[in-house]
Amino acid sequence: MNHSPDIDRGGRDDADRDDRDDADRDDRDGARRESGDHADRTGTATDPPRWPQFVDKEGSRWTLRQADHADLDQLVELYDAFGDADRAQGIPPAVEHRRRSWIEMLLEDGYNIVAEGDGGIVGHIVYTPLEDACPELAIFVHPAFHDRGIGTELCRRLVASAAAADREALELFVELRNRAAISVYRRVGFETVDSDHEVRMVHALEDPTVSAVGSPPADS
Repeated sequence: MNHSPDIDRGGRDDADRDDRDDADRDDRDGARRESGDHADRTGTATDPPRWPQFVDKEGSRWTLRQADHADLDQLVELYDAFGDADRAQGIPPAVEHRRRSWIEMLLEDGYNIVAEGDGGIVGHIVYTPLEDACPELAIFVHPAFHDRGIGTELCRRLVASAAAADREALELFVELRNRAAISVYRRVGFETVDSDHEVRMVHALEDPTVSAVGSPPADS
C-alpha cells in the first residue's frame, strides 16, 4: 500500500485534543448535525450548493465543505496558529515556506474537507493519495477550538465522502498512548489492525457502519 511520505504519522491524531470528552459521551451531549443532505452538491445558478452544518458543544455553527486551492491562504493562516506543542514529528512543518508547500501538496494530491465558521477555517481533514484504494487520513483542528466535537464531525464527513468516491478503506496512524483519539476513531468505524509504538487503524468502507456514521440523525 502506498503512503504519502509528506504526511507524518505524528500529526494524524488531533482528534485526541479535539474530542477527549467524546470518548466517554454520547453524541447527543456534543455536536448536533443539522443537514439532511450529506452528499456534496455542485449546485446550479438558481440552486446553490448546500453543505452540511452542525452546532458544536459551545453552540457555534460550522459548515463542513470540500476545500480547494482557493482556500490555500486560509489554510496557511490555520496552520500558522500551531505551535511546537501542537506538532508531532514535524507536522505541520514549522518553517513557513515548507508549511505552505505541504498544504499545497495536500490540496493537490488529496481530498480535503474544512470546518468553516464566520471567522474562517478552524479544522481540516484530508485523505491522500486521492486515487489510492486505501488512502491515509490526517486531521487537524485549530488549538483554540479543541474539545468541541469538530474533529469527530470532520471524521464522519470524510468517511462518507471516501465511501461515495468508491475508496475501499481509509487508514490512519495514532500514538499507542493516545487512548482518547483511538476511542473516537473506533466510534466512527475504524478498527485496530496493527500496533507497536503506534496504532494503525483501518475503516473498511464497505462496512455497513459507514452509512450509520456518515448520515445525519433522523428528524425527531
